[in-house]
Parts: sequence; structure tokens; C-alpha cells
Amino acid sequence: MFKKLSTAVAISSLLMSGSLMAQSLTVGFSQIGSESGWRAAETSVAKTEAAKRDINLKISDAQQKQENQIKAVRSFIAQGVDAIFIAPVVQTGWGPVLEEAKDYDIPVFLLDRGISVKDKSLYMTAITADNVLEGKVAGDWLISKVKDRKNCDVVELQGTVGASVALDRKKGFHEAIENTKNIHIVRTQSGEFTRSKGKEVMESFIKAENDGKNICAVFSHNDDMAIGAIQAIKEAGLQPGKDILIVSIDAVPDIFKAMKKGESNATVELTPNMAGPAFDALVAYKEKGITPPKKIVTKSTLFLPKDADKELKLKENLGY
Repeated sequence: MFKKLSTAVAISSLLMSGSLMAQSLTVGFSQIGSESGWRAAETSVAKTEAAKRDINLKISDAQQKQENQIKAVRSFIAQGVDAIFIAPVVQTGWGPVLEEAKDYDIPVFLLDRGISVKDKSLYMTAITADNVLEGKVAGDWLISKVKDRKNCDVVELQGTVGASVALDRKKGFHEAIENTKNIHIVRTQSGEFTRSKGKEVMESFIKAENDGKNICAVFSHNDDMAIGAIQAIKEAGLQPGKDILIVSIDAVPDIFKAMKKGESNATVELTPNMAGPAFDALVAYKEKGITPPKKIVTKSTLFLPKDADKELKLKENLGY
């Protein structure tokens, strides 16, 4: 029986002490695509983290299609990789291909999103933020911001339909505001996590809500859709960040640039470094037989306009 750890701390400490070293491991990474600035950063950071550990990383861009991800996973299996990382575009439909990986004793690691399977042994661990908490943090900020308003009608830009992260962020936000008397979600629609679709959906929201005058705030499941919404609001002759409050999730550089212009009010950070903890867990498993916890949770932090200069410089220094 492999030794189980309740947290990922022991894994990281072993690696930092030099007691574990990656030995020419090859990892196949089925990435969703590059639909947002955050997604591109996740891919870039994964390459950097792999290089630090002398791991050979093979990346397949699925262009936001699950069928492409499944093909990539089968290709990685055929190549005999040491592990497979998947950032799943949707929760369901993974059982058969993960059964194939299990048959070949190839461990599967989920990055930044979860999946829905009956057999949890089909994947080793999921490295993800607490996406419900992210939604709740956004909701709590809005509650505090509009506490003196009699009414605040909110429009919601959801992520990809069926994605665990979209479902969880929605759940957290809705649970945060459900007992308030003045905050109401009046419209909600998927913007597919993209800037262009976020703008398109926001334009329809504005038309439906008295040219935007009835909208108090936008809750966006990611920053890119929020930036698209900001563009739509400006084109409608309104001031984003003032006439319509903006709260979103990811903390990418462009949202901090919007904050500096007074066009965004709050963002909740989702770290793009999901691969680093996954590599650590993989090396610990391969070399010491240490089974990681089923879920490794990354930190989520609320950032406001006062943080914009510092965070923008930090992310730019990291090549984000």
C-alpha cells in the first residue's frame, strides 16, 4: 500500500529538500486551448515548471473540443508517457478513455477543473482552486459594495456550459447573495470564457435592460469575458466600474489595466500554476510511492484597484 498524505505539503517539502528528483519523465498535457489570457498563462507556466524539473512535456491544444482532448489522451497512451495531465473542457464523458489510461498504468492528473466519473480511481488527483469559494468571494465583495443601495440588478456572464469551473463559480456566487434583499440576478448566459462572446452577450443584456440603465453590476466567471463586457458598456455610452460595477475571476494582467482606468472593481485570483503542484505530486508518486490527496487546492485572493500596480508589475515580471 502506498503511503497516503492528507495534504500536498509533505510532497513539496520532499522535493525542496532534494530527496526527490524527476528522472527523464515524460508527461502528456491535454490543454483545453487558449480561449483566455489565463489559459495561455497556464500553458506557459506549465512549460516553465516542467523545465525546472527536467520533465519532457508534450502539449496538445484541443481548441475547446472534448473530442480533440480524447484523441490527444489516446495518443499519449500510445506513446507510453509516464503521466497524463488534463484540463477538461467539460465534466462528463471521460470514463472510457480514462479506463484505457488505467489499463496501461498511466496516472492521470486533472488541472484546474474537475470531472464527473463513478470510479474516482480513474484519476490520481485534481489540482484546482476552490471555484465555489471564488464565486462566494466575488459575491461577498458585491454585498459589501452595494449594502447601502435599495436594489442592485446583476447580470452574469457564465463560462463554458457544462464546465465544472463555471458550475462551481455560479454556485458560490448565488449562495453568497441568496439571502440578500437588494441583490437580484436578472440575466445569466454563457460567454464561453472568451472576450468576444462576453462582449456579444453583454450587448444583448444592455439592450434588454433599458440600454443598460437597469444594470447595477456584472459578475463574470472570468476576466476575459469581463473585458468584453467593459467594451460593450463603453460603446453603450456608460462608464464601466462606475455606472455598472464589474467583478470577475482570474486576475489576469488586462483586468488590472482596466482597474487602473477605473473600469473594473474587483477580481479573484486563480493562479495559473496548476502544473507545478501536479509535477511535484507525480515525482513523489513515481519515486517514493506517495499517493497524493485526491484534491490539491490552490489559493484564491481578492484584488481591488489599490492592488493593480503591484500585481500588474508582478505578473509582467513573471512573463504572464
